[in-house]
Amino acid sequence: MLASSPQAIALESISNRAAFSLWGSVGVRAGLAPLGEDVSAAGRRCAASPPPRGQAAAKADPGFPAPRLCCRSRRRAAGPAPPPRPPGAQLLLLAPAPPQPTMRLSALCRLVWRPAATAGRRSGGGRAGKLLSRGEGRPPLLPRRGVCSTWGCLAKQQVSHGSGRGQGSLAREVIESSKKALSLLQIEHPTFKPTLSIVQVGDDDLGQGMRNFAQEIGLNIVCSCLPREYTESEVADEILKLNEDPKVHGLALCRFNKSYTSKILNAVKLEKDVNGVTDANLGRLVHGDMNECVIPPTASAVIQLLEKLASTSLDGKKVLLLGVEGPIEVSLQCLLQRKGVMTMSCPWKMKQLQATLHDADLVVVGSAKPKEIPVMWMSEMTTVNCSYDFLQGWYSDSYGEHPVEHSDQTPGEVVNQLAMALCLQNLIKLSERWVQAQQCKKWNLRCLKLQSHSPVPSDIEISRGQSPKAVDVLAREIGLLTNEIEIYGQTKAKVRLSLLERLKDQPDGNYVLVAGITPTPLGEGKSTVTIGLVQALTAHLKVNSFACLRQPSQGPTFGVKGGAAGGGYAQVIPMEEFNLHLTGDIHAITAANNLLAAAIDARILHENTQSDKALYNRLVPLVHGARKFSAIQLARMKRLGINNTDPNTLTEEEIHRFVRLDIDPSTITWQRVLDTNDRFLRKITIGQASTEKGFSRPAQFDIAVASEIMAILALTTSLSDMKERLGKIVVANDKSGQPVTAEDLGVTGALSVLMKDAIKPTLMQTLEGTPVFVHAGPFANIAHGNSSVLADKIALKLVGKDGFVVTEAGFGADIGMEKFFNIKCRASGLVPSVVVLVATVRALKMHGGGPNVTAGAPLKREYTEENLKLVSDGCSNLRKQIEIAQLFGVPVVVALNVFRTDSPAEIDLVCEIAKQSGASDAVPCNHWSDGGRGAVELAQAVRRATNQQNAFRYLYDLEIPIAEKIRIIAQNVYGAQDIELSPAAQSQIDRYSQQGFGNLPICMAKTHLSLSHMPERKGVPTGFILPISDVRASIGAGFIYPLVGTMSTMPGLPTRPCFYDIDLDPETEQVKGLF
Repeated sequence: MLASSPQAIALESISNRAAFSLWGSVGVRAGLAPLGEDVSAAGRRCAASPPPRGQAAAKADPGFPAPRLCCRSRRRAAGPAPPPRPPGAQLLLLAPAPPQPTMRLSALCRLVWRPAATAGRRSGGGRAGKLLSRGEGRPPLLPRRGVCSTWGCLAKQQVSHGSGRGQGSLAREVIESSKKALSLLQIEHPTFKPTLSIVQVGDDDLGQGMRNFAQEIGLNIVCSCLPREYTESEVADEILKLNEDPKVHGLALCRFNKSYTSKILNAVKLEKDVNGVTDANLGRLVHGDMNECVIPPTASAVIQLLEKLASTSLDGKKVLLLGVEGPIEVSLQCLLQRKGVMTMSCPWKMKQLQATLHDADLVVVGSAKPKEIPVMWMSEMTTVNCSYDFLQGWYSDSYGEHPVEHSDQTPGEVVNQLAMALCLQNLIKLSERWVQAQQCKKWNLRCLKLQSHSPVPSDIEISRGQSPKAVDVLAREIGLLTNEIEIYGQTKAKVRLSLLERLKDQPDGNYVLVAGITPTPLGEGKSTVTIGLVQALTAHLKVNSFACLRQPSQGPTFGVKGGAAGGGYAQVIPMEEFNLHLTGDIHAITAANNLLAAAIDARILHENTQSDKALYNRLVPLVHGARKFSAIQLARMKRLGINNTDPNTLTEEEIHRFVRLDIDPSTITWQRVLDTNDRFLRKITIGQASTEKGFSRPAQFDIAVASEIMAILALTTSLSDMKERLGKIVVANDKSGQPVTAEDLGVTGALSVLMKDAIKPTLMQTLEGTPVFVHAGPFANIAHGNSSVLADKIALKLVGKDGFVVTEAGFGADIGMEKFFNIKCRASGLVPSVVVLVATVRALKMHGGGPNVTAGAPLKREYTEENLKLVSDGCSNLRKQIEIAQLFGVPVVVALNVFRTDSPAEIDLVCEIAKQSGASDAVPCNHWSDGGRGAVELAQAVRRATNQQNAFRYLYDLEIPIAEKIRIIAQNVYGAQDIELSPAAQSQIDRYSQQGFGNLPICMAKTHLSLSHMPERKGVPTGFILPISDVRASIGAGFIYPLVGTMSTMPGLPTRPCFYDIDLDPETEQVKGLF
């Protein structure tokens, strides 16, 4: 973030306070402006640069007044009291000085008085000499480069006495400690390897020394070389991209134009700032948040070298920061202050520089010495040179030739090598924080408050009465990164699959499936229970939870059922966006499905009307005088066993095999789809125009969500897996009985392109602001009826180990739940923790012998008045559904969806029978009228059930014959006596077994209104024979689907569809009438 932060403001304030320039022989508490005086004004008033102490100052510079001491000395916190003041000594508050370079005294420093020494001479043989390595008369540490050749000679003499080896060992120690820290980090994350991105302007290779260190430690280094003509905005944009790259864990910047350095430095994300130079990090450093900040490596290197040179504590010493500016100055002042050091900053061109140098114990040089400054001024000073900070691009290939333990390094090189080692150490520290941040924590989620009303308003009125959070805010609250979402408007966002890679080591949360008893035409509220449960878990029990729902088809939305966003005060919002179009996934499926259908008929037409040579010339055309196979054509050649990849040398027999699919039109199983209920498309004839040259055939349309591509979307685990599944789609057989696939038609890549965005789950929210994934929407009666595997997997990572993901299976447990366990769990590898079985009193009354109900018609009195006998008899269906769940070894909690017409006695009876039938608990729920508050008891029961023993198992082995798998489902789940295969069904089973598809799971296509194949038979029918009229295969999706009786794959519109009540206000653009 480039904008000013609170930390930056704090830094500015501290910088203003640091402008006090008191340099005297007594201790003062510096940097505090007089009461009522503006800090910056006080800084200007006290910013004059002082000469040597006392009266000598006035003699040296007549224009400078003699000091007057006017405040009492500050005693040190420990140790002996400071020496007494000289007689008559006074403290001078300096008057404003004429404009000139100034010396600054840190507002954070601790001053200790000591007697002044004459300029050019230090008492006791020179204090600086005593701070050097053992031995007297050795030249002090001086920077070699950027000052003058004499300094370089002195430096060579210095390191020849062995100090270079000691200082080089500091870098070696840092490297060894970093290797140990990384090893500890990789114990729990063995594949994790932190990556540092070095961003530089220019294409010079500046990072060889850093690479050598990184390779030794075990880190990755990547270098981004930006053109020198880049503007600061362009550079900032590149940095922002790296900020959002989850594969980059740290950023180091070098060689940037000083005119825009501040903006560039502050573009770095705080969590990746290995150099610690952003305002936000420096603000933390200034405020003492040492556990939260990153210590700038150059400043840390300087401190360590100063301590090495001093041989004792730095407490009480004076350190002059000479020519040190910017972040390094701020960080050095803060770090030295914490060690009891008085720090002073001044530029090279300060008038009283010589006297100031001789009054310092240690000097830190931050820039090159001007030629006019005599070398002898520095001859007796103990100096650390950081003027060639590696941040400014001072890298040398010599690093690789001279390991850090060698003793022939200049002090500047020692600082830089140590700084580089510390920079990599910071990378490991930031990587540790990054890894910890990936460990899911309790979300800091701002839940939305509900204002419930009685009577409960319509669903759309409730939805419109709540103001949802911006989806990017919700994404941040649940731990999504900015680059992991693609925003659609204000309330929807696609979530990228890269999240799974980032969170691959994150343990999964608890997996909860919501199923139901055999439903009535009115629906029993599984979606409502799902949403109410997550609202209770997150908004009221403060537990991370996610709802994963199917996207509704527009066919039922405009037909009979209405929307599927839940209802009452347990909804996904905005409900009109949820129910209409959403992010276009179903439209993408429609486009992909119909492209494949068009490819089938077009291929048949062209093969019927062209010779092998004409087909080949069109399939592999000459382009710029050359023929070339596409990748998908080469794959087909390989499947055909044709190894010749030169299009010009194929034999006539090879060309014939390549160009002829020989599709048998009577075996085509791939239909066109439309997301509208249209009964007149159930049987049509295509190809009646004269342009189709007499090729016509009977065909049909299915509802879009019945497409195999929808099932593939719901079961796929990655983009590559989806592409593979799309290629495996079997659309027909050829005239020799072999399957013809989408891959054979050459359309796989195009289908993948159409589906590339649809594969990403859509993030929305409930009425109480808790997260919801909406993804995929296969029907449960003609497909497997579950939301996507990808949505569940992503949600399980986001909620963390103790969180909950609640997903829904379509229709009754005999259909949606059975397919969830036997198909979806096989595809995902996930194991459910608990099943929530939804029931209603009115549905149980129907199963107990109550009259039929019709959607939209008033309920008969049997459903509005208490009738315990009907309830008791109808609980046979509830008991059977509990038994079905127990076949899979998963604990069951019954959720009784309460309506205002239900009596307390009826509610108690259902809960008692449910517990007696094996449910771990049975709970009445009022989330429809009360939101999450009405499902708290259910949430608590679910949490308890997840702690019970889970013996999950599949119902059948995939290796047994297809017919036997169908029989196991019919007998154990539906309660049938046996199955009856039609000749057509038996023929298809034999064909699929011969083609190698016999080991796929079974997806029964049957009515959802009864356990049997007869919709009118309620309760628990027994003794019936289940008829299998046909058997088809969704090879791409990965299942065989037998048709039980007569099943329609295209719904029709009723006499009075829902669209009579749906309208749009042209002024407000609000949708009316959805429910």
